Amino acid sequence: MRPAVRSFELGELIDLLGGELVGERSQRIVQVAPLDQAGPEHLSFLGSDAYRAQLDRSRAGAVVVPAQLEISARTAIRAENPYAYFVRAACLLNPEPAAVPGVHPLACVHPQAKVAASAEVGPFVNIEAGASIGSRTRIGPNSFIGAHASIGDDCNLHRNIAVYAHCVIGARAVINAGAVIGADGFGGAFDEGRWLKMPHIGRVVIGDDVEIGANTTIDRGAMADTVIADGVKLDNQIQIGHNVTIGRNTTVAGCAGIAGSARIGANCVISGAAMITGHLSLADGVIISVGTVVTRSIDKPGRYSGFYPLSEHRAWLRGALSVRRLGEANAPGARRTDTKEDDDNANR
Repeated sequence: MRPAVRSFELGELIDLLGGELVGERSQRIVQVAPLDQAGPEHLSFLGSDAYRAQLDRSRAGAVVVPAQLEISARTAIRAENPYAYFVRAACLLNPEPAAVPGVHPLACVHPQAKVAASAEVGPFVNIEAGASIGSRTRIGPNSFIGAHASIGDDCNLHRNIAVYAHCVIGARAVINAGAVIGADGFGGAFDEGRWLKMPHIGRVVIGDDVEIGANTTIDRGAMADTVIADGVKLDNQIQIGHNVTIGRNTTVAGCAGIAGSARIGANCVISGAAMITGHLSLADGVIISVGTVVTRSIDKPGRYSGFYPLSEHRAWLRGALSVRRLGEANAPGARRTDTKEDDDNANR
């Protein structure tokens, strides 16, 4: 693991983050590490009793544990949400580099662009006329910011990122390498044996505190805007089609695809490789399982799974077990092989 930028005594972490310390305030922590790799200078965490054996063997200098856990003969921090506490501590130890104000001599910034004096613009960046770059924002090498695009304060755009014309990105965005924001969506009219391209005149509008993974693409709207609300977290290699709306604090895992004009509610979880077809809507609080194909709107929160067809998760499990049992029953010389474990799985 890479070295931390800062180190803290445990007492300093308690003063900053709260929690109940079991042990000496003077114990110094220089980095975070998993239980099985941590040494005396590391902070680790225990999120579940399933890892209690690792805790007993761990050499970690201190461990963040659930508030109700009884622990002795080990330095620990008790917290209501151990993982969240651990993440905050990791952020303190490993802060993002601050912007180094200035425009690199090899960057190309149009005279009519507005770049805050405290912003950092790397080599081979191209910023077109009318674009605006906020205070303390970092624009990495080889990136492109189109005409009249707006990037808010305290953003971190890594290298090789394209933000097309008129797109809007709020404050504190983190956008990883290779992301494309605002390319034309996929659509047009079929006439006389060929496709007529639909000009996409909408924008991509991204709220505050949004994170976008490497090589993720977000298409601009055809006429209305594609909207990504505050706090949304997008993993790597996601495709988001034109006119999509994603609500606050929703997360989307890698390789998922969301087709045009879909509306995703707030606080949803879209798992990896899930596919959501166009022109449908998901209510707030919906969880879509890995590899699920969503072909109809969902108006109630809950977990949904499957592809033949999509159904509520428990119903899908029961159906999948029925199909398996049917195949086994029809096999030559078959005997009934379902077990209590099957029934338990279907009822989860």
